[in-house]
Order: sequence, then structure tokens, then C-alpha cells
Amino acid sequence: MPENDEFITIVSGLPRSGTSMMMQALEAGGIPILTDHIRSADVDNPRGYYEFEAVKKTKEDPSWLQQAPGKAVKMIYRLLYDLPEDRNYHVIFMDRPLEEVIASQKKMLERLGKKGGGIPDEAMIKAFEKELAAFDSWISTKKNFSVLHIEHRKMIEQPLEQCRLIADFLDGRVDPQKMAEVVDPTLHRNVKQ
Repeated sequence: MPENDEFITIVSGLPRSGTSMMMQALEAGGIPILTDHIRSADVDNPRGYYEFEAVKKTKEDPSWLQQAPGKAVKMIYRLLYDLPEDRNYHVIFMDRPLEEVIASQKKMLERLGKKGGGIPDEAMIKAFEKELAAFDSWISTKKNFSVLHIEHRKMIEQPLEQCRLIADFLDGRVDPQKMAEVVDPTLHRNVKQ
């Protein structure tokens, strides 16, 4: 069981699922965030990516976690498997329709002048569904993880309601009103009709 009760807030999900928006909201709501600003804002994320490079090497070097209790950090869901079990984690998992995630990823790759893997959308969706089901099954067995799923669309359309859920989940450590104020519906592109 974890020795330290001060939990670490983790914002997770697939790439292009609204994790940067959630990090902005948490920061506005009063939670200190871990980010290194190495990846700067661009047309795909005009307010920044809120990434922290050290999380990518958690398996080899988890020392960054010493500065993380009481703070929020963004991690792609695959990296959560590498987190040590001696700490408590509150995970805000962003759910977005897979068609929108894929459309957004493709747009970003186009703008960067890169080609995707050439995998048909249907095959990508099936692969993501399988990975996410395995992840949900794994995390449900972990006593040191608490998870709150937030729908991307609801966060955009009903930000205050969603931010109140988040405030409850984080034991009142954020101001839901201030969180909701930073949600910008104009940044919701690649919408599934």
C-alpha cells in the first residue's frame, strides 16, 4: 500500500482527446502542474501541450514523481502501466469518440507534413478499443488508482457541471468555476456529427 497519502493527479487518455484542455482547466482551478514547456503551443494546441518529458522515461527513471504529489501531470494512458505502486494516483481520463481522435490525429500529422501509418480508420478504432479495454481491466485491479472518466464533449458543452465532478473527485482542491471559465468551445474541431 502507498506510504504517502498525498495523491498525484494524472490527466490521461488517447492523444488528441482533450488532455491539454483538462490541464489548462486544472491549472486555472488552482492545482500546480508539472510541465516543461519543451513542446510549445501551435495551431493544433494554441494554448500549449502541457507535456512533461520525464514521464516518457518513468519505467527507467521514476525520480520525477518525488516532485509530483499535490500536482497534476499529463500522461498518455500507456505510460500509466509504468507508475510505481508506492504512491496514490487520481486519474482524470478523457474520453472522446475514436472517430474524432483519429480525425484530429490525421489533421495534426498533415500539418506537420507527416504521413500516418496507412492503417484504415476502422482497424485503428478496433485497435484502440482493444487497448482501452485492456487498460480499463488493468487499472480496475489497482488499489492505488482512482479514476474519473470525463467525456470530451460534455466538458465542452457543460463545463461547470463537469468541473464540479472533478472538484469532488480531487477532494475540493480545485475551483470548478475558474476551471470552467478556461474551456473554449471554438477549439473543439474535428467533431463527429
